[in-house]
Amino acid sequence: MSEKPAIYPGTFDPITNGHMSIIKRALLIFDRLIIAILNNPQKIPLFSIDERVHMIKEATKGLSGSIEVDTFDGLLVEYAVRKGSNVILRGLRAMSDFEYEFQLSLMNRKLDRSVQSIFLMTDYKWFYTSSTIIKEAASFGGDITGLVPEIVRQKLEEKFGPPKNT
Repeated sequence: MSEKPAIYPGTFDPITNGHMSIIKRALLIFDRLIIAILNNPQKIPLFSIDERVHMIKEATKGLSGSIEVDTFDGLLVEYAVRKGSNVILRGLRAMSDFEYEFQLSLMNRKLDRSVQSIFLMTDYKWFYTSSTIIKEAASFGGDITGLVPEIVRQKLEEKFGPPKNT
């Protein structure tokens, strides 16, 4: 195993159990994992950067392995090099994810050939989940229990209110 960290980038708005599955599996492969939250000015997140950092730290508390939660702006490959990493870890769900991630991977290779992309398929039970779908369900009063870490469920309830009885 390499002492270099793997970078797991994303907006994580919010972190889901699908993300958690990738994190747990990555810790079986890499000695260190940096969960890097992109500060993307083109997106308007539901949760602030500070809220997302807090939720990820709470959700990953107690996992065995070295985890750092960080934020970044700009090019991912430049961030990875600054952090002493040459590995970008990405999770995949559907073919549409693959096409998009493949394009990003090729662009990253063009920008810096020393940085490699590694893809992990999500567990089948998280195949249909995304932060966007979970936020939408919560906003309409859907019960998202079991789809997100407990801290995220609580924070979504604070934003949207408790789930409606079905």
